[in-house]
Amino acid sequence: MRSRLESLDNIIAVVLAGGFGTRIKHLLPDVPKPMAEVAEKPFLGWVLTYLQRQGIQKALLSTGYLAEIIEQYAQTQPIPDLNLQCYPETSPLGTAGGFLNSVKESQENPNAWLILNGDSLIVTDLAPLNQYLEDESVDGVILGVSVPDTSRFGSLVYDEQKTLLQFAEKQSGKGVINGGVYLLRNKLVQQFPTNFPLSFEYDIFPSLLQQQICLKVHPVTAPFLDIGTPDSLAQAESFIRQYFL
Repeated sequence: MRSRLESLDNIIAVVLAGGFGTRIKHLLPDVPKPMAEVAEKPFLGWVLTYLQRQGIQKALLSTGYLAEIIEQYAQTQPIPDLNLQCYPETSPLGTAGGFLNSVKESQENPNAWLILNGDSLIVTDLAPLNQYLEDESVDGVILGVSVPDTSRFGSLVYDEQKTLLQFAEKQSGKGVINGGVYLLRNKLVQQFPTNFPLSFEYDIFPSLLQQQICLKVHPVTAPFLDIGTPDSLAQAESFIRQYFL
């Protein structure tokens, strides 16, 4: 898991950490979901460690609910060789809206943005995502995860060239789900709609496909954890100890 994102020398990560965590709020009444303690540190800390191991040097934290708790953590528990900046939203903007807010407020101008969730982890190397962007006709890549049952997530539909065709509705059966990790060229941000709140899945990607923007899917079979339910949160400790310690 130590391959590094080298073929693009200027990538900034944006970690989406602004959600309410409704399904597990009763377990974490005063803590934002990414700050759930797992294996002796916040789950967000493991996400940031993952980024650092992948070679990312700067990450923006898009925060919302209980943003001050995440900001305090970022300021007091630094990750070696990873520059962190927090950008809170003043009203719910959606996943893509939070990303756009961070981009605008940071005034950064990288070659590409690596976007991921603060409440999930996929144990896979991210370096192969860069290879898709070596083709100038490709503007973005979605990391897809093969799972035995897509009913909780919905699935990605793509062709033999791995070009994204559509997001399928939730249905049972095996397939490739959206892993919530995206590598997008910076210039693509200018083509996002701006009517907040915005979702990547329901607003941004359908809009880009309608504009005939070429997006690829990089499917992997890899350990995947999303701590969005009580059951999956309960599995987090063993997941981290197996793959990170």
